[in-house]
Amino acid sequence: MATTRTAKTHWEGNLMEGKGTVALESSKVGTYDVNWPARAEQPNGVTSPEELIAAAHSSCYSMAFSHGLAGKGHTVEALDTQADVTFQPGEGITAIALTVRARVPGLSEADFQAAAQDAKANCPVSQALAGVKNITLDAKLV
Repeated sequence: MATTRTAKTHWEGNLMEGKGTVALESSKVGTYDVNWPARAEQPNGVTSPEELIAAAHSSCYSMAFSHGLAGKGHTVEALDTQADVTFQPGEGITAIALTVRARVPGLSEADFQAAAQDAKANCPVSQALAGVKNITLDAKLV
């Protein structure tokens, strides 16, 4: 069964001096301020599209990785995934660095790395972001 999730943004003003809010409509978990300085300078308590993409990518990757490992009979104790999305004004999103640290008892390093790469290639958000030329993965068992 397909699902659709919805977010809405209200924006006022021009790009450089304007501001807006993005509301997570489906879950109703929050409405967050957005503006240009949060993208191109310092966040100062305001989010950006790139931070929201990082949240989507790190959570989707973790779900795909956990699912893939479970499908091979492994029990995940913990996965901690960070996604760092680099935005270059005038160019767009130029890189995404995924970093994952995992506790998976009984899993060999080779099988861990293979599963980590498979999750990177096959999580739906990774696939949606395929236009980003530089997506890296640093995966370690801890």
